[in-house]
Formats: sequence, structure tokens, C-alpha cells
Amino acid sequence: MQAPSVGGVMLPRGNGQSVRLSRGASLTDFAEKINANPASLVAVMMNLGEMVTATQSVSDETLQLLAGEMNYVVEIVSPEEEDRELLESFDIEFGEDEGDEEDLVVRPPVVTVMGHVDHGKTRLLDTIRKTNVVAGEAGGITQHIGAYQVATEVNGEERKITFIDTPGHEAFTAMRARGAKSTDIAILVVAANDGVMPQTIEALNHAKAADVPIVVAVNKIDVEGADPTKVRGQLTEFGLVAEEYGGDTMFVDISAKQGLNIDSLLEAVVLTADASLDLRANPEQDAQGIAIESHLDRGRGAVSTVLVQRGTLRIGDTMVVGDAYGRVRAMLDDNGNNVEEAGPSTPVLVLGLTNVPGAGDNFLVVDEDRTARQIAEKRAARERNANFARRGVRFSLENLDEALKAGLVQELNLIIKGDASGSVEALESSLLQLDVGEEVDIRVLHRGVGAVTESDINLATGSDAIVIGFNVRAAGRAQQMAEREGVDVRYYSVIYQAIEEIEAALKGMLKPEYEEVELGTAEIREVFKSSKLGNIAGVLVRSGEVKRNTKARLLRDGKVIAENLNISGLRRFKDDVTEIREGFEGGINLGNFNDIKVDDVIATYEMREKPRS
Repeated sequence: MQAPSVGGVMLPRGNGQSVRLSRGASLTDFAEKINANPASLVAVMMNLGEMVTATQSVSDETLQLLAGEMNYVVEIVSPEEEDRELLESFDIEFGEDEGDEEDLVVRPPVVTVMGHVDHGKTRLLDTIRKTNVVAGEAGGITQHIGAYQVATEVNGEERKITFIDTPGHEAFTAMRARGAKSTDIAILVVAANDGVMPQTIEALNHAKAADVPIVVAVNKIDVEGADPTKVRGQLTEFGLVAEEYGGDTMFVDISAKQGLNIDSLLEAVVLTADASLDLRANPEQDAQGIAIESHLDRGRGAVSTVLVQRGTLRIGDTMVVGDAYGRVRAMLDDNGNNVEEAGPSTPVLVLGLTNVPGAGDNFLVVDEDRTARQIAEKRAARERNANFARRGVRFSLENLDEALKAGLVQELNLIIKGDASGSVEALESSLLQLDVGEEVDIRVLHRGVGAVTESDINLATGSDAIVIGFNVRAAGRAQQMAEREGVDVRYYSVIYQAIEEIEAALKGMLKPEYEEVELGTAEIREVFKSSKLGNIAGVLVRSGEVKRNTKARLLRDGKVIAENLNISGLRRFKDDVTEIREGFEGGINLGNFNDIKVDDVIATYEMREKPRS
């Protein structure tokens, strides 16, 4: 049914019907769903105070605003659902084991180590792997996600465990959350001398949200002041009750530094997996899994660490990982050895992808190269549209011109390049979460893996952006080009430093806030008339000091009679002075303002810039 809408524009009216749209859909996409003319929807948006073109990707809020005006209900399809529908169109089922019960075999548990910074997560993994990771890390902080497999003996049988190594600092919260979602069991590391800390609780909440069993490793039992019993008591408040207290959570007291009780911890992981989980997968189907980490290698191109979750990945398989695809040219295990195939719960480094996928992207093996390319291209287009919708800065028609003229809208544009997709993603996530008020926006125009290129500098030149290089440098002529064009390129190797500097830059872009500071008050004792200067107040300074050329207000019987006056003249006897202090007398001239009386009070003040917290 056609019916008039706002502004007299004719458009279809819904009856509360639901319309499914993907993230970053345009008005044209919406118009097709409801059989309307896109131009009429543009007109409606203008009447609602929003300037949107027919083909522009718009935010979820904009779509819902328009739908509400037309009595439709917009249902935004989640990324997971979108991906499932995409794969279904190619007759691919992701996340399901094929075959019958007898086709399933036991697979190793996948474990993520979590906990507060400096509580010993990296040292624990180092001890388990018998390799030193800490020495190669900038600032002693794990910068990238890796995956490792170890073997332990439980009840006389060799059992394998796969570890996903996630960084522990709060800046990498997004990566840690992802790590938990790809995980069977979480090891929560708590220092026996520190106890439960804020990031301990944060890590615990991520593990609970992912619905994974938790094994608690009480570390640093060899340190002075260690109290493992206290840790057990503190975690009881958060629902983790030790087995010895009648609960079902295994606590193991360890020293990662001394290598104490590490075998007991690995045994606890295996026993928890056996008791709580049915870890089986079909190794005969096409491989599926998740990308743990990816980066660009100068000699080998795009490489990605993937964790096979079901099926077996083999050399020569055609795989699609997020919006990247390719034929597997080589696979390396966590020790750098070449392998021919990787079964369930096995992490391998894969070579042969067209570009660098994101951390947490799922991967699957398909029959044909063409299918892989089509899936990758559709995923890339979908993500691009969603990003355009997210990045768009929305103004209403009423305040657009006014905001631009007044300079009320300010943005810090950034281009982020890094050595690994996980680090880039974590840095972007942390920067977008910086809280510096509503006056300033931060926009990430582009993010990618690899060196800073001339293309990045060109983009920065055209959009007044700052380029951030995280563990990468400018390649070839890019550095010279940056210097020639005046583009600010900043290099970092520790993520905290990048966040702190960008936060400081954002706060510097904020309009200064001023606060009024009272300088002094003067009581009028006598009024002198001057043909040249008007009325002059003979005063006694009661408090502080009165300075020339400062602001003042006049109070009479406690009420403000005049505001925004100026101390234009100040005299002590016959001399012009710059200030009169408390307890001294003098003469004050308030410029053209002459309505002064005996017993009035002149209060002087100045506006000082308030430092941002």
C-alpha cells in the first residue's frame, strides 16, 4: 500500500514486517527489499535530517531510523549468520563434523593461558615449551599470538595438548576473547604473592563467556609472601571453588621459574578435559578451523598460523581463510619442521595465501580454486561495506554547516601498519576505545600488515592522517615521500607507548576547558568623580590581590549588579600600579562603567585553562 510519509514523499508503508539486511547495507538494498524507489528513501532521510546517498553504506542506526519511520522492522544479520548463509549458498557446512559417531576420533584439548600481566603466563609457556620467548619480546610483553603442541604422560599414556599463546595485557582484550572462543580449556594463572587482580577477573569473565572449563595455576609459590590458600579463597568469590573445598575446579600450585609441578598442571588439563568435555573430531573430512595469527614474510609472502579443528589439512589443499584464499604450498609445525598433513587440534604455519587474513578468521578447505576465490571476494566486499558504514561520520542537516564553521567536529585520522594482523587489530581496538570526550573522533582509515608503503603515504597526504608503524618501517621511497609531503610517520615496538601517545594527541585536539579563578575582592569605601575618567572607586582590598586588566564583577548587598567588567586603571595614591594586595588601599577605574556606590564589592577573577585529566 502506498501512503504519504514525512515531507509528502510517497513510499511504501510496512505493517511491522521484518526486513533482513546485512551490515553496511545501502538505501538501494533496503529499497529492493520493500519494492520502493531508492530516490524516495534518500528524500525521506533528508527530511529526517540526514544526508545519505542511495548507494552509500549506512550504519545500523540509520537503517533502523528509516525503517521505524516507514513502519518496518530492520533485522541486521550478524556476521556469523551472514557467513553461514554465504557458505550455505556454496553447499558448505561450517562448524559441523561430518559422518557418524564411529567416524569421530579423540583429539587433543586446545588450551589458552590467561591471567593478569606479570603473573607469569609467558614464563609458564616458556617452561612448558623449553624455549625462551621472553628474551625476544619487546618490553617483556608477548606481542603476537602463536600456537604450540606439547606431549605429557597421564596414567602411563602419552597425551598431547595444544596451547594457544595469547598476550596478557589489557590492550589485547579483543584477541584474548577470541582466544577463549577457539579454546577447550583455559588455564588461569594467578600469582600466589599478588592474588586476584583486575585482569585476572577480566580473563575469568572471558573464559566464562566462552563457556570453557578453567584450571587454575597458582604461580610463584617460591616467592616470599606467597599464599596459595588466599588465592583459593579469593577465587571462591568468583565461582571457582577448589576440589579440596568441595568444588570442581582443579588448582595446581606451580613455579614457572623453578619448573615446579608443571607435569601436575598438564595432567590437570588432561583430566579436566576427560571429565568435562567430549573432545572428538572427524579427521577424514575437509579441514576446517581458525586462523590464530598471520603476518607478511618478506621471503615467503602471506603466512598464517592456523588451528585445525576438524578434518585433516594437507599440502595442495585449496583453502579460504577469512577474505584470503590460496593453495597450501607448505606447512610447518611449531618447531619449524615441514609437515605433510595436520589433523584435528594441530597448529601449523601455512604458506600459499593471496593476502594476510585476520586473527580469528575461520578457514575451510574447498574443492576448487574458483569457489575459494568467490567466497573470499564476497567476504571482503561484505567487510568493506560494514567498515564504510562504521566509519561514516553522521551530521544532521541542521548542524552540519554550523559544526564545520565553528570547528566543533574534529577528527584524528590514522593509518595503522603492523607486522602481524593480531597486533594491528588489537591496537586499532584499543585506540577506538580511548575515552577523550565527544568533541574529538578517531578514525582508522586503513589498517594492514607489512611495511609502510607509498600508497599509505598517499592516503595520509590526502586525508591529513598520521601513519603508525608497529614493528615495521617505511619501505623504499615511502620514507622520502613522507618527509617531502610532511606526513607524520610514527614507529612503535611496544603497544602501550602507541596508545599513550595517541591519547595525548587526542587530548591535545580537544578545545581547552577554562575555569574561573578568583584573584581578589575590594570593598568600595569612597567614590571619586573625574571629568576625564568617570567615577573612580576608592577601595580597600579585602582578600587576595587586585590586578590591572583582569575581569571583575560588581556585587551590591551580595547580588551581582554587573558582569564582565574590566579593571582598566589601578592607582596607589598618585602612582599607576599593576596590582594592589590584601590590606592596602587604592583607586580602581572600571572603564566606562560608572554605576558604583559605597559598600559595593569589586570581585576580580581570571579564566585559566583547565588541564585534561
